Amino acid sequence: MIEFDSSESQRLKTQHQLDQLKSQQERNKLGQFATPTELAQEIMEYARTIFAPDLPIRFIDPAFGTGAFYSSLLKVFPITQIAEARGFEIDPIYGQAAVKLWQGYKLNLQLRDFTKSVPPISEKKKNNLLICNPPYVRHHHLSKAEKQRLQILSEQVTGIKLSQQAGLYGHFLCLSHAWLAENGLAGWLIPGEFMDVNYGQGIRKYLLTRVTLLRIHRFDPKQTQFNDALVSSAIVWFKNSSPPTNHKAEFTYGGTLTHPATTKTIAVQELSSTTKWNKLFLLPTLAVRISSPEKHKDRAPLQLQSASANVERVPLSYLFDIKRGLATGANSFFILDSNKVSQYQIPTEFLRPILPNARYLPHSEIHADENGNPIMLPSLFLLACNLPEKEVEANYPSLWKYLQMGVSAGINTRFLCRNRNPWYSQEKRLPCMFICTYMGRQSPKGETPFRFILNHSKALVTNSYLILYPRPMLAEVLSHHSEMVRLVWQGLTSISANTFIEEGRVYGGGLHKVEPKELANIPVDNIFSLLHNHPIPIQKQLFYEA
Repeated sequence: MIEFDSSESQRLKTQHQLDQLKSQQERNKLGQFATPTELAQEIMEYARTIFAPDLPIRFIDPAFGTGAFYSSLLKVFPITQIAEARGFEIDPIYGQAAVKLWQGYKLNLQLRDFTKSVPPISEKKKNNLLICNPPYVRHHHLSKAEKQRLQILSEQVTGIKLSQQAGLYGHFLCLSHAWLAENGLAGWLIPGEFMDVNYGQGIRKYLLTRVTLLRIHRFDPKQTQFNDALVSSAIVWFKNSSPPTNHKAEFTYGGTLTHPATTKTIAVQELSSTTKWNKLFLLPTLAVRISSPEKHKDRAPLQLQSASANVERVPLSYLFDIKRGLATGANSFFILDSNKVSQYQIPTEFLRPILPNARYLPHSEIHADENGNPIMLPSLFLLACNLPEKEVEANYPSLWKYLQMGVSAGINTRFLCRNRNPWYSQEKRLPCMFICTYMGRQSPKGETPFRFILNHSKALVTNSYLILYPRPMLAEVLSHHSEMVRLVWQGLTSISANTFIEEGRVYGGGLHKVEPKELANIPVDNIFSLLHNHPIPIQKQLFYEA
C-alpha cells in the first residue's frame, strides 16, 4: 500500500507538471482530460465486483496517459492476478513520462496511435479487461481524411458505420472491439452525449447488437468529473458477447458509481426503440418512441409508449417550422450599435434591427415603436448588403470604407464569409413573433433553462436563438385572431422544465441545450388545449391534415 501511494503521488505530480506545459485550449483540442484518482479507483473497484475473481487479468488501456487506471489496477486487484497489462499513448510527452514512471512493472506501453495499431489475431493474446477514458476530440478537430479513415476502420471491425460527426472517443470504442477477448469486460468513461445525439446512433447500435450492455451510469451534470472540462460524463460497462434473449441493462444516475441516486433496469428491446437514452434516467416509464419531425408527412399524432399506457402527443413541429437564427460569421463586425452606425456613416438601407443576446433582455416580451424597432433595448443593427463590390465602391463610399476595414481584419476570409457572395451579405431570415433561447441553466427553483420570447418588433435574431415560424395553418389562424398570439406564447412558456430536459441534451455544470430538431419534438398538447378553449376552437385534426 505504501509503495502504491508513493507511485500514485509521483504520478499525480508528473501529471500536473505535464499539464502545465500545454494551454487549456491545446488540451481541449487533443481531448486530454486526465481521470481523477478517486474516480479511477472507484471504476476499478466496480470492475472487481463483476470480474471473475480467479481469472488472470490481461489489462488494456488504449489511451494510457500517465496511467491513472493502471495505477488503480495495481491497488485494487491482487498483483498475482494481473497476468499482463498493455497500454497505448500517442502523445510522447505523456508517454515517455509514463514509461519512466512504470519501469519495472509488468506493463507493455507502446508510444503510438492506438487507432493505427494492429490488434492480435489469437484469442489468447487479446485482453479480457479494458478500462479507458478515451480522448474527447470533437469531429471538427479531425481532418476529412482522418474522419474517413476512422469511419472505414470502425465499420470493418464492428460492421457499424459511425457518423462523420462522431468524436474520436466513438472510434476508440469501436476499434477496441478487435482487442477485447470473448466475454472480456470493458468499462468506458465517455461523454454522455452519445445517448441523445444523432451521431451517437452508431455507438448505441454497437452497445445493443455487438456486445452485452451491462450498465450505464450517468453522473449528475451539475457535478462535473473533470475540473478542466465542462462535459457530462457517463460510464458504460459491457461484456464482449452477444446479448442474450430478453436481456436487460442497468441504468443508474447521480451519486457515485458505487452508490447511485437512482437505479433502473431497462430491456434492450425497449432501448432499441428509444431515440434518446438520457431521458430514461429520469422517466418512471420504460421507454419512449418518438418519430422524427421530418417523418410527419402523414401528420399522424405521436404515440408515447410506456409500461402503462399509450398517450397521444402532438409535437411542436405540427405548429412551427423551427430554424436557427442568423450566423453572421463575425458578430463584432456585422452587428453595430447606434454609435458605430453614426461613426462610420453606414447607410440606413443596409441596416436591419437585431435583438441583443438574451442576457440583455430584461423581459420576455419585446415591444416595438411605430417603425417596428424594439424599444427599451440597446439599439443594434445588422449590416446586410447584397450589392456587388463595384457598386458599393461607386455609390456608397462610407460603406465601402467600412468593408475595407473588414478585409484588412481578415473578416472576408472567415469560413462563413468566404462562402457567401458577396462576403458581406447575410442569410435570409424574416422577423418572427416567437423565438427561443437554445442554451441555459435550470434555476434553483426548477424553472426551465430556456426562454420563449414574444417579439412584436421587426428585429432579427442571431444563432443564439431558435426561430419558430408558424406553419401555414397556424399562421392563418393567428392572422385572423390576433388575440391567439398571446395564447400560443402562454402555451410555449408553460412547457415544463422536465419536458425540455427530456428532449434536449445536457453538458457538464448543468448547461442545457436544445437543437431545432429536438425542440420540434417537444409535445405541445397544452397549446391545443388553450386554443380549443377559445371562443373559436381549433381542433388538432386540422393540423394533422395541413
